[in-house]
Amino acid sequence: MYWLKQHIRVSAALIIRETSARYGRKPGGYVWALLDPLAHVAMMTFLFQAIARAPALGTDFALFFATGYLPFAAYQGMSTYMAGAVKANKNLFSYPVVAPVDAIVARYILQLLTSVLVAIIIFAICTPEASHLNSMNPGVLVASFVLATLFGLGVGLINIPMFNNYPLYEQIFTLINRPMFLISSVLFLPDSLPRPFQQVLMWNPLVHVIMWFRTGIYPEYRAGGLDLAYVGISAAGIVMVGFFLFTTSRTLREDRN
Repeated sequence: MYWLKQHIRVSAALIIRETSARYGRKPGGYVWALLDPLAHVAMMTFLFQAIARAPALGTDFALFFATGYLPFAAYQGMSTYMAGAVKANKNLFSYPVVAPVDAIVARYILQLLTSVLVAIIIFAICTPEASHLNSMNPGVLVASFVLATLFGLGVGLINIPMFNNYPLYEQIFTLINRPMFLISSVLFLPDSLPRPFQQVLMWNPLVHVIMWFRTGIYPEYRAGGLDLAYVGISAAGIVMVGFFLFTTSRTLREDRN
């Protein structure tokens, strides 16, 4: 049990350090964590209100886009933040009590808490009507949101050794990851697409995560094609692959020594 207590203490110390380094040294650092997703939701709301009479679900454009963007942002923020966990804390690994996994745990907890806090504030802004709050399913919202962060964790863990060992891979990943926003059903419902396109889109696990998240906001949404078994297996698989590559990376072992 001693190693567990030590791991908790080190992780807690790293969370404080990461918080100060990420938000405390920049003017408005904490505010920017909220303004960035809020600006995205506001921009999408403004654009689509000009070309459509009503959103695909409900009557509130801001709420609809928030239900798509927030879980996607939780994935994207987690994967990006995790990818730099080892490089940012490399100097600390010379201490015997600090291990790379401590940096991973600290960053995951900090990013998860940040994403949850931002989501709560944005939903409070985008949900002025009490009827929406009464119809929400907190269990579904929490479970789907955590799944989004687990996908981000897995992708981030994979990218840590891949970015270190293959610089070209980082450029390729950035190129491939750019259209993820468009093909993750943030702006639309996959149910509304023609069947061939819908079937291809359903291979993206984030589509299922966002669909499930939206069912927690809109009880009338049936989410045709939602496969929770697929998304659960995918999340577990990508996290396992990520931890395997992370723990077996030769580069990380050299940094540790």
